[in-house]
Amino acid sequence: MKAALHFLAGAMLLAAASAQAQTAAAQTAPAQTTASGAAYLVTYIEVGAASAGRAATVLRRLAAAGRRADGNRGFLALREHARPGRFALVEAWRDKAALDAHAAAEQAAFAALQPILASPPDPRLCTGLDLSGGGAAEPGAKGTVYVLTHVDVVPSAKDEAIGLVMAVAAASRQQDGNLRYDVYQQGNRPNHMTVFEAWQDRTAHDAHVTAEATRQYRGKLLPLAGALYDERLYEAVR
Repeated sequence: MKAALHFLAGAMLLAAASAQAQTAAAQTAPAQTTASGAAYLVTYIEVGAASAGRAATVLRRLAAAGRRADGNRGFLALREHARPGRFALVEAWRDKAALDAHAAAEQAAFAALQPILASPPDPRLCTGLDLSGGGAAEPGAKGTVYVLTHVDVVPSAKDEAIGLVMAVAAASRQQDGNLRYDVYQQGNRPNHMTVFEAWQDRTAHDAHVTAEATRQYRGKLLPLAGALYDERLYEAVR
């Protein structure tokens, strides 16, 4: 009996020592940044069409500087197809603190654009809901088609819509010519999502639009929508 008690006491001491060692290791291990801590910012910008060249220069420089900033995981300046005065910035950051550290540079760029803005910049701060992996650090090859879609559903349908968007994202990544398909969720309006796509060319994108998975997704999403399905095609500002 005494031997058994001594054995049990020894086992308990060993377990306690092991737990203390694991705790100490966890406290001294370097912190790991998780996907849930990353911050994504999509900003829509519109200027007069006659001033599109000037705006493109400012935004190209802003994106290039942003890609060199600490904590940046991707920064693209995009110009809408057939609407030369409409732009978008798509940013990925390690965390909100890294994004905030770059805010002064962004505000300086917007101040430079102030005389030609058609309306104030419209930023949408998001979290990553379903990501392809890796940031779009540099503009893709010439001819790459970028797509930003604002998905707005009634609040009561949020969870159902998230399931639909994630399902079409998985299917779309398997389609020919897809380079990325990311889903962001707006922080202050969780029933709003931004879908960010990149396709090898217009042919690949057009095939995606009429693919069966896309058509089924659009049909199921329509009854849940709180606004028109807002899809815009872009090219990288170079």
